[in-house]
Amino acid sequence: MFQDEGRFGLLGSPRRCWAPRGTRPTVGARLERKYIYAFGAVSPHDGVLDSLVLPWVSAETMSLFLAEVVRRHADEFVFMVMDQAGWHIAGELIVPENMRLMFLPPYSPELNPAEHLWEALREQCFANHVFRNLDAVQDTLAAGLVQLEADPIRTQSMTGFKWITSIRLNAS
Repeated sequence: MFQDEGRFGLLGSPRRCWAPRGTRPTVGARLERKYIYAFGAVSPHDGVLDSLVLPWVSAETMSLFLAEVVRRHADEFVFMVMDQAGWHIAGELIVPENMRLMFLPPYSPELNPAEHLWEALREQCFANHVFRNLDAVQDTLAAGLVQLEADPIRTQSMTGFKWITSIRLNAS
């Protein structure tokens, strides 16, 4: 599985959209900086996605997420690939017994297919939206993650890089 976190907040980002000829669409803006974080781990081989929405990123919240992934895959050994964010390599991080971590080289987000999940969520659920409060952001984020988790074929198509899916997995 490949793991990453995405930050989502009240600050919207304008995106291209359709509008009648001769008109200029307007998009609201908000200057308040409040965020929540989506933790995600995806298996590019079969599109299985595990996600969790948490209020901040730290070794403590990362440990909670890793425990949740192991709970969802109790009968499996989880090999988790992730970047070298500070909370991933912190001494306080608790790694479950049936999980092994592997770190990507520094400054190489293009190697992590989980990055594509955040772009899809921003495009589908957050484009040109202004949120009233952080609860509305959380509701929208959770609904988008549930849709991605329920559609492994779509998730696999976004994350199934050839250099990853060409590796044969052994069940032994």
